[in-house]
Amino acid sequence: MSPAAVVLTEERILDAAEDVLRRFGPAKATVVDVAKALGVSHGSVYRHFPTKVALRDAVARRWLDRLADPLDPARDTDGPAAERLLRWLERLAAIKQGMALNDPELFATFSQLTTEAREVVAVHVGHLAAQLTEIIADGVRGGEFSVADPVTAGRAVLYATARFHHPLHAPEWADPAIGSDLRDVWRLIVQGLAARP
Repeated sequence: MSPAAVVLTEERILDAAEDVLRRFGPAKATVVDVAKALGVSHGSVYRHFPTKVALRDAVARRWLDRLADPLDPARDTDGPAAERLLRWLERLAAIKQGMALNDPELFATFSQLTTEAREVVAVHVGHLAAQLTEIIADGVRGGEFSVADPVTAGRAVLYATARFHHPLHAPEWADPAIGSDLRDVWRLIVQGLAARP
């Protein structure tokens, strides 16, 4: 296919950028490398993403969105809020820990990208906190939790469990006790959220 016949979409560019980042790492990957992988000029890539930073932010955003989508509380509405909270935390931990253990180079690449994409990460953290808020608010409505501000509680739970999902803690995730440690933290959180008679 000639370059003129190539239909260039943002998705194709992001797919190519992920592949280039996987092969070369964030320090060496360039927009020119992405363009070469697509068989187009780097100017064609810049028409969709005006800067290298914009392209890298878009790659980070897509990666983080893929992590957050399976956590949507609407996909898991069975049982008490405390149990749904545990399942949500365990899913988040499993996704992040699985990526770090199964594909450490790619995980390191994306972790570096997200470190540089502060606004993208802030949106992602807000999205995760909102999902936790939804579960906690359901618990309040059901009389299971007694929390004056579910939004603040959702953000606090996310921060309190950072050891199990934040990339800075990845070296700790190989510990065989990490799953039971998460459950211990969850029990403490649930005690703090619980409605008092």
